Amino acid sequence: MINDEKKQLRKKVRQLKEMVPPEEKKARSNTIWEQLENLREFKNNHTIMVYWSMDDEVYTHDFVRKWSGRKKIILPSVKGDELELRVFEGMQTMQPGEGYGIPEPAGIAFTKIDEIGLIIVPGVAFDEDCNRLGRGKAYYDKLLKTASCTKIGVCFDFQIFPEVPVDKYDIRMDKVIAESEIWG
Repeated sequence: MINDEKKQLRKKVRQLKEMVPPEEKKARSNTIWEQLENLREFKNNHTIMVYWSMDDEVYTHDFVRKWSGRKKIILPSVKGDELELRVFEGMQTMQPGEGYGIPEPAGIAFTKIDEIGLIIVPGVAFDEDCNRLGRGKAYYDKLLKTASCTKIGVCFDFQIFPEVPVDKYDIRMDKVIAESEIWG
């Protein structure tokens, strides 16, 4: 039952995302990053995990490049059923990932998850209680359950719902940032 609800919501959000042109997604993303950069959770942490965005997600490429010289930016890469973490050390180290072809940093795995002070998490949908609906592979939930740091979800306004279906494996965010509001 809950899996059917998740599947239906993923389909609805996919349709909403398709209605927004790429340039508008980038502009909306900048508003989200400006809000994040003003949070103490961002200002006070040197090691931050973010993600290299796909076309339908909050755009991260400029954010990663902007902050990589001032903070240690950790990016995930898909390895089988898990996320492996690596430090972003410039565009020259990026290579297509095995899972989805998303560019990922080359190099050795970053295993000191306790050094990460903030994890910025994508999602298909979030609710006002900071619950998150992912793409369904549980990559992030497996990683997030081992992390004791602040977890902030980022999304577009149309990805916020009064309630999203969750189960006992879904990890709740500490905050969620969309263009017009911050929850949590």
